[in-house]
Amino acid sequence: MGKPVRMADIAEKLGISVVSVSKALAGKPGVSEEMRARVVALARQLGYEGTKVHSELAGTGNIGVLVSDRFFAENAFYTSLYRSLVLKSGNEGFTCMAEIITPEAEQEAALPALVSGRKVDGIIFMGNLAPAYISHVEASGLPCLMLDFQLPGRARDCVISDNMDGGYTLTEYLLQQGRRRIGFVGSIRATSSIMDRYLGYQKALRLAGITPREEWLLEDRDEDGAFLPILLPQTLPDAFLCSCDEVAYNLVAALRQAGRQVPQDVAVCGYDDFRFAVLCQPPLTTYRVNVEQMAAAVVAWLSRKVRQEEVPEAMMWTVPGRLVVRESTGTAVK
Repeated sequence: MGKPVRMADIAEKLGISVVSVSKALAGKPGVSEEMRARVVALARQLGYEGTKVHSELAGTGNIGVLVSDRFFAENAFYTSLYRSLVLKSGNEGFTCMAEIITPEAEQEAALPALVSGRKVDGIIFMGNLAPAYISHVEASGLPCLMLDFQLPGRARDCVISDNMDGGYTLTEYLLQQGRRRIGFVGSIRATSSIMDRYLGYQKALRLAGITPREEWLLEDRDEDGAFLPILLPQTLPDAFLCSCDEVAYNLVAALRQAGRQVPQDVAVCGYDDFRFAVLCQPPLTTYRVNVEQMAAAVVAWLSRKVRQEEVPEAMMWTVPGRLVVRESTGTAVK
């Protein structure tokens, strides 16, 4: 049995866009009657008709999720986010399928099997992927959205957590606790999320008249995204804000090994409010990312694009989180 015929096949043969094919098959304005007739005729010839047409236009197809291997291998947060995507996709009448992108495939901009095999009707890029790779996938003509990251200076549809507000909120909380010597643990060039959290941290400190100290900006991962052992500075600050809960968990262990107590000597904040926040001893003060709302937003938005409904162009959807206070930040410093 051959591969099922999709709108992209018809579009390629006629030299028109997938959107034009969709409008022609749905009887919507935007294409000439001559072109509509050609589209319908070719659809019938290729066997693309009846329930198949109705199903795809109704949005009961497949959503593909592309995620870099470094995020699934090193960050369990994305497993939780993907779970929410699967659940929310089901509510919208879609099946959600993930494909893990290797570093080699990302570097070579190799088209993923979900796209080359025409198995999906829309794509969600999750985590962080190279701009050239994203552009290559977008050239397939499939509706695309980015989840939990953005490309600075490039107008793309994306759904992100309010990372700058999260970094600001956590730092402001530490300042209110009387801790003014605050460091940051996170490789700020690794992802747009970490960079935005760092910018929020910087904003809170500078508004308080404090200049962040470079020696208190610690790396937490290598160029491939793998977590690094945390190297403590010779002089410790009063508190650290970390790029995620797992990094904060590792920092607490490093501080304990160095003979320092949390929060008595150094307060520690995580980020995400994922499982490491409560596995840590003491449990972590953190910023809870609203994973369910992010997943619901990206699926609802992509489903509208797949169904060819009117949507704003190049829009960023920012989902707020909230502060969660636990024992890792203790009480106010006297």
